[in-house]
Amino acid sequence: MLPFGCQSGRKCDSANRDQRGFTLIELMITLAVLAVLLVLAVPSFTSLINANRLTGQANELVADLQFARSEAIRRNQRVTLCPSTDDVNCGGGNWGRRIIVAPLGAGTEVVRVTRSRPNVTVAGAAASVVFRPDGLARDAAGQLVNTTLRLCLDTTRPAENVRQITLAAGARVATLAPVAGTCP
Repeated sequence: MLPFGCQSGRKCDSANRDQRGFTLIELMITLAVLAVLLVLAVPSFTSLINANRLTGQANELVADLQFARSEAIRRNQRVTLCPSTDDVNCGGGNWGRRIIVAPLGAGTEVVRVTRSRPNVTVAGAAASVVFRPDGLARDAAGQLVNTTLRLCLDTTRPAENVRQITLAAGARVATLAPVAGTCP
């Protein structure tokens, strides 16, 4: 019996046999190309993940503002969105942990509790945002509220690691990525 690829009456040499598989050099070149691609792709992928995390947190804060507004209209009473340290009472300046409260008889009812990711900082000048039954946020003097909340992701990737949520004219919410993206 002759080895595969050899013809009868001729000398069987390795040049006549079909090659199967990869040579060691081909595998090493393939691995080198793969390594270069990974080195280039991983930082971009990390930036994409961080940008999506920050956008998700900004969207969650916008949803809380819109939910508080809709609850004020639905209940026909004031509803407050405020930072909280204990998930029960308004207080503290950390907007990363916030509650939505509504009056209930003699006390208040916590309608929703929201917490930001640990590496996201949320800061704002307002102590709270109170929506009235007409759906507008007004201050104690009756003026429409204009306030800004800043979200910051503690990272250098992406460089644009800040989002700004603006509540204007009492109910209009806008999300911006400021040019000077420095964390507070």
